[in-house]
Order: sequence, then C-alpha cells, then structure tokens
Amino acid sequence: MIGEQLLKKLFPDFEELVQPAGIDLRVDKVYRQMGPGSLIDDEKNLPPLEMLEPPIYRLEPGKAYLASVDRMIEIPEGYAMLYLPRSTLLRSFVSVQTAVGDPGFRGTLQFLLHNHGEYEYTLKRGERIVQAVVFPVEGSGKYSGSYQE
Repeated sequence: MIGEQLLKKLFPDFEELVQPAGIDLRVDKVYRQMGPGSLIDDEKNLPPLEMLEPPIYRLEPGKAYLASVDRMIEIPEGYAMLYLPRSTLLRSFVSVQTAVGDPGFRGTLQFLLHNHGEYEYTLKRGERIVQAVVFPVEGSGKYSGSYQE
C-alpha cells in the first residue's frame, strides 16, 4: 500500500484529501435509478438515472443510489486503487459498494450508496464518503475499457 508522501506526489490534485494511508473522496452528485438495465453477452445497457437536487441528498431507507465524486482522477500506470467506505457511513447503516480502479484509468468515479437503515439518511454534497487506497501493480497494462473518459 502506498503512503502519504508518495500519494501527494502521484495525486497532486488531491493533496488536501490525502490521509496517512489513502485519499478521501467527496460526494458530488447523487442519482436514483429510473428504469431497468442489463448486461447480456457483454453488452452494457445502463439504467436511466435521475439526479437528486443538491446540496442536501436524502437517502430513503432500503434504497440504493449512484454517487459520483467531485473531481476526475487519473490512476498512474503501475498502480491500482481499492475504495473503502468511510466508517461514519457504516456506523449510520449506509454502505458504499465499489470496484477496483485499474492502472491507467482516467475519469469520474461512481459508487453505489445503499441506506440499510430504517430511517432516512441525509448527506451533504462535498462530504467525504470513500477512502481510496493505492497499491503498486507489477507487470500491469493500462485500462482501456468503456468507462475511460
């Protein structure tokens, strides 16, 4: 895992968000699902979304939402990111589901938020929701998937 000093060097646009063992990422936009989606024979059909009105997002109990972070990220070749939820969300019955950030990915990250609680959870735009931890990857290629911006 990469520590604070190298994180600041590799990700200068995130310097104020660097922690001892990762980078905090802040929520920007939150969306609700408005229809079906599918993945058939590797053909992606993403569901239509409706953006919630910022700056205060109200997450209904038992519902899932898609959240984007407040800036683009570029993961250098030779490194990968794993994303972990901030503990405050978990202690509030809200989970964050994530995927791996591949070497060479450039774009806006999105995560799935799910309110597992019995009550509404209120989240303000700009709050830290995820910590990204970075690992060196030996012999890696570069991401060239459909989510590259």
